[in-house]
Amino acid sequence: MAGTSPAHTAAREADAAAARTVKAFQADGQHAEARDRFSELVARHQRRAGRIAYHYLRDGAEADEAVQDAFVKAYSHLSTFREELPFDVWFTRILINGCLDRIKARTRRERWLVPMGRVTGASEHAPAERDLTARVASGGPSPEDSVLSRERRRQIADALARLPARQRAVFVLSHVEGCTSREVSALTGLNESTVRVHLFRAIRKLRTLLAADRGTAAPAELKGKRRVTS
Repeated sequence: MAGTSPAHTAAREADAAAARTVKAFQADGQHAEARDRFSELVARHQRRAGRIAYHYLRDGAEADEAVQDAFVKAYSHLSTFREELPFDVWFTRILINGCLDRIKARTRRERWLVPMGRVTGASEHAPAERDLTARVASGGPSPEDSVLSRERRRQIADALARLPARQRAVFVLSHVEGCTSREVSALTGLNESTVRVHLFRAIRKLRTLLAADRGTAAPAELKGKRRVTS
């Protein structure tokens, strides 16, 4: 997510143009046309939104629901969107807040429920998880670039799941989505110094967890990873 690249700038300009058109259609009561144009924004941002939601919620079905809810809310409240904040930042804030609300609700429910055990193994959402963990492990843009074993990816996924929600979010936005600390700040509402603290702690915790799992020193793929550019 290189904020200064021509492609990224063009994508944000396209988002802004689409949002303006949707707002105009909504204002004129042309709701079918508005929904049709909004679907372009959904298509551009759905996959990334799914990755972010999954890393918050660690459940594929719930992540899908969170993404759908976020798009519905974004469409319903598009009149409040102002172009000084890029659409992807505005939408991701909606998504993250929705995920945090779900985590809070889940925590409240779990206080009253006795766990019945979890089914382990592959799931229908395993490809999405492999995509994410491969990118975290390799530092590359796609699973095809990764040369790590499936077991190594599983270890990294497990370690990420054990991070506190804020640390996990900052790490994923920084190292998986490629955001700068300034962009992470805009996406999460945290100030940049807090983002840097969360990122430092996330990397330190991941190193500790992965080293403990392997009974070795900190893994090489996490050494030196302190992406705090602005």
